[in-house]
Amino acid sequence: MKTTVALASVIGIVASAALADTTIPDDVSFTEYGEVEASLTGTAGDPVRGAEIMTTRSKGNCVACHAVTALADAPFHGEVGPSLDGVGGYRSEAELRGIVANAKKMFDGTVMPAFYKTSGFIRPGDGYTGKAAPNDLPPILSAQEVEDVVAFLMTLQDS
Repeated sequence: MKTTVALASVIGIVASAALADTTIPDDVSFTEYGEVEASLTGTAGDPVRGAEIMTTRSKGNCVACHAVTALADAPFHGEVGPSLDGVGGYRSEAELRGIVANAKKMFDGTVMPAFYKTSGFIRPGDGYTGKAAPNDLPPILSAQEVEDVVAFLMTLQDS
């Protein structure tokens, strides 16, 4: 019994520490140019997980709008956004984090969705009801998923 209580306490402390290192979407600090210099989680991103997120339709689905040669096995690459080939060579980690979190901070008028935003939308709907959403919307990606996508994008260097 004592072991169970001690283990639960340790898990609670670790979970609290993990949550404390996650930036809340409305508290993300963007620079004047739209970069997010600080990690959203304090934990390095996993580029393998980032590649999965970029090709998962219910998550990032980045390939729906961007061509990415490194993800050629994923079907239906789009041409709405620029090719992401080599993006890690000409964009900084802070720039990429800002673009993924909320591209509109860097590119006013872009159609790219804000993947880490929960409020300030002008047209969010409540499912398919045609009514406005009753509360703030959850972010499309978690803070760690943003870091994972950024880690993958940083691997895309010109050869």
